[in-house]
Amino acid sequence: MIATLQQYLQFPFVRYALAVGTLIALCSSLLGVTLVLKRFSFIGDGLSHVAFGAMAIAGVLHITNDMLFVMPVTVLCAVLLLRGGRGAKVKGDAAVAMISVGALAIGYLLLNLFSASSNLSGDVCASLFGSTSILTLTQAEVWLCAGLSVAVVALFIFYYNRIFAVTFDEDFARAVGTAADGYNLLIAVVIAVIIVLAMNLVGSLLISALIIFPALSAMRLFRSFKGVTVCSAALSVACALVGMLISIVGGTPVGSTIVAADIAAFIICAAIERFRH
Repeated sequence: MIATLQQYLQFPFVRYALAVGTLIALCSSLLGVTLVLKRFSFIGDGLSHVAFGAMAIAGVLHITNDMLFVMPVTVLCAVLLLRGGRGAKVKGDAAVAMISVGALAIGYLLLNLFSASSNLSGDVCASLFGSTSILTLTQAEVWLCAGLSVAVVALFIFYYNRIFAVTFDEDFARAVGTAADGYNLLIAVVIAVIIVLAMNLVGSLLISALIIFPALSAMRLFRSFKGVTVCSAALSVACALVGMLISIVGGTPVGSTIVAADIAAFIICAAIERFRH
C-alpha cells in the first residue's frame, strides 16, 4: 500500500488534490464550530443546494468559468439566511429548507430542460456526491483555492474574539458596541466561499458533513471554544487526508470516503468521552 501511494504521489495532480482538499477541510472546520453553536448546522445543506442550482443556471447560460456566477449567488443567499433574520416572515430552519429544496429542484429542472450533456444522470450524481474533478485541478485553480483558503484562515484568526462574542451571546455583543451584524455578514460570506470550494471535493449533498462532523467530534473531547476549534481543525484535516488517500488507492468516491472517515472519527471521540466519564 505504501509503495502504491508513493507511486501515485509522483503525479502532480494527486499532490494538487491533496493540498486543496486539506485546505478546504481546514477552512470548513473553523466555521463549523460557530455554526453548531449558533444552531445553524443545516445551513451547509441549504447553501450547497443553492450552489448546485447556480451551477445549473451557469451551465444553461454556457458560462465558461461558473465560479464567477456561483460564488456571488451563494454569498447573496448566505447573507439573506444569516442576516435576514429578525424582521423576516420566514425564519431559521424554515427559510433554509425552503431555499434548499427550491434551488435543488430548479437546478435539476433546468438541467433536464436545457442540458446538452449525453450523461445527465452522471453529471447530476457527480455534482451531488462529488466526483473525480478534484483530481483534474489545474495549477491556476490550485492557487485560487489556496489564496481563498489563506484569506479565510486569516480572517478567522484576526477576528477571532469578535466571532467568539457573536457566537455565544449576540445580544450582549451588541450591547457592548460590537458590530454583530457586520460579523454575521463576514461569517455568511466566508461560509459561502467555503461551500463553493468544497463542492468539487465532496459534492452538494455531503458538504454539511465536512463542516459539522469535526466540530461535533471535538466537542466530545474539549469544552473551551479554542480547544474545540483547534481539535476540530486537526480532525478535519486528518480525516480529509485519510479519505483522499483511501479513495486514490482503493478507487472509492472521494466525498463519501472523506465523510466515512469523519463518521469514524466521531464514533471514536464519542467512545473516548464515554470511557473518560
